[in-house]
Amino acid sequence: MLALLLGACLVGASEPRAPTRQERARYPWLSADSSIRPLSEALPPPEGYTRVALEEGSFGAWLRGLPLRPEGTPVLDFQGRTILPAKNDSLAAVAELDVGRADLQQCADSLIRLHAEWLWSRGDKERIAYRFTNGDLASWPRYAQGERARVSGSKVTWEKRGPVDGSRAAFQKYLDLVFTYAGTLSLAAGKRRPSREDVRPGDFFVLGGSPGHTVMVLDVARDAEGRRVALLGQGFTPAQDFHVLSPGDAGPWFSLEGDTVATPFWAPFPWSSLRRW
Repeated sequence: MLALLLGACLVGASEPRAPTRQERARYPWLSADSSIRPLSEALPPPEGYTRVALEEGSFGAWLRGLPLRPEGTPVLDFQGRTILPAKNDSLAAVAELDVGRADLQQCADSLIRLHAEWLWSRGDKERIAYRFTNGDLASWPRYAQGERARVSGSKVTWEKRGPVDGSRAAFQKYLDLVFTYAGTLSLAAGKRRPSREDVRPGDFFVLGGSPGHTVMVLDVARDAEGRRVALLGQGFTPAQDFHVLSPGDAGPWFSLEGDTVATPFWAPFPWSSLRRW
């Protein structure tokens, strides 16, 4: 019965369109000629389910408007090769988010990118900071002031070797630095570990390792009996388009009622792997 409910709204009715001025401010990597569908319009909740309430301006609310590419878009890697064809049963949608030209923006990096972009769009740039695998903190304000990381084994030292530059181009270079030295082990070490009863959009499941994997909770909906479902998204290896997953014919919403959350490309995530920024 649940599978039938989850499959009831597999595809939304929204048509691709150019982003509004407000959307370009909220998602600053978008160009004026992008063709997008906001996630909340493209992927409505199943029949009988309602999206959970979110605080205005929160990361979850920002993710709810995440721009998606037109229906029928495949997942491409950083070299333009097809990773998942558009009709793959495990693919619900592809985000309109550039992946770069190097094999850097993989699974953990995609989550970091989205979180950093949300902070940037809010003007909270002083809060943009992420830990390398060794635990060292790499902050955007420090990088923008011209400090650069010198990495030797597991030791990191910061030196004033660059210009003062707070531009988007410099921000991308900062993110590339973080992508190089952060990963699932960094995210798994996070101290904020919400309970399964408190899961909300913007949280993520992570199993740290080399390799490990992580998926982001993009949205959550609930029915009258309190049962919950979620939209889940991921990047992956090699670096590739961030995409919304589907459990298959019952997609694109995943049930949150089990002891684990099973996704198509990795081992099931136990609730103990849930983290919050």
